[in-house]
Amino acid sequence: MYIVDFFKNLFKKANIGIIIWLVLNIALIMAIFSGGFADWRGALFGFIAYAISMVIALSPIGEWILRLQTGCKTITDQDVLARLQPIFDEVYAKAKALNPELPDKVKFFMSEDDSPNAFATGRKTVCVTRGLLNYSDEHIKGVLAHEFGHLAHKDTDIILVVSVGNLIVTAIFVIVRVIYNITMGIAAFISAVSENGWVSIFSALFVFFGKVTDVVLVILMRLWTQLGVWLCMASSRKNEFLADAYASNCGYGYALSEVLESFGTERSKNGLFASLSSSHPENADRVAKLRGENLIANN
Repeated sequence: MYIVDFFKNLFKKANIGIIIWLVLNIALIMAIFSGGFADWRGALFGFIAYAISMVIALSPIGEWILRLQTGCKTITDQDVLARLQPIFDEVYAKAKALNPELPDKVKFFMSEDDSPNAFATGRKTVCVTRGLLNYSDEHIKGVLAHEFGHLAHKDTDIILVVSVGNLIVTAIFVIVRVIYNITMGIAAFISAVSENGWVSIFSALFVFFGKVTDVVLVILMRLWTQLGVWLCMASSRKNEFLADAYASNCGYGYALSEVLESFGTERSKNGLFASLSSSHPENADRVAKLRGENLIANN
């Protein structure tokens, strides 16, 4: 059963960061709706609301939303389609033979990003960038096999839950900001037209403190989001190695290692925070694992 398999995959050591993030999110929503857990009914309502958002995230609606967010589009260029379709079908068949539980009717899309990349989302979406077309067919097969590894391990379902399922937190934040901005607009108008000095002063102070509150809310939301990035990306880095191994088991490990090697091995950013928020390990580490730990059967 899909839901059972999802939770079995969720509660594994590699996903500890994501589990912590989900628990924190649920606790935050329950606290908001219950006035700091003062009302158990409010807490229960918050829990149910978050559960509903997770169900939506794991549905085709959630996958469609994430495709929109990431710029995935149906491939209409017939020349590109004629090249990629056989490549995709070959890798899909090998991945399906390796893991029969892979979903049927997985579709592939393309984004207009010029940088070479590919990603999987949801249960049935694989997307390549236009920049990946500059690589050979074998290299593209290696990259696609890696993405099928994410689908097989249900890493992409977890991404849906984190990104789309977190909409309720974002919605609350947006609603609060809208209320603040409307209130401050009214206060500013009163301050401008009132002939009573005390009313003008009070309204001006209200606007000032309202703007300070708005800035604080923005900072808190960014910090909360960054915390989620750090926790979830720690899990994502571990899952990349597992997807690499899956590609190797499909027979495309060496091709994948060549693609990774072509990206270079230097980090674009340095420091602890940059390392925490990086969704992928260093390419040199991934290449070393693919080649040095005998993950490639026919090197």
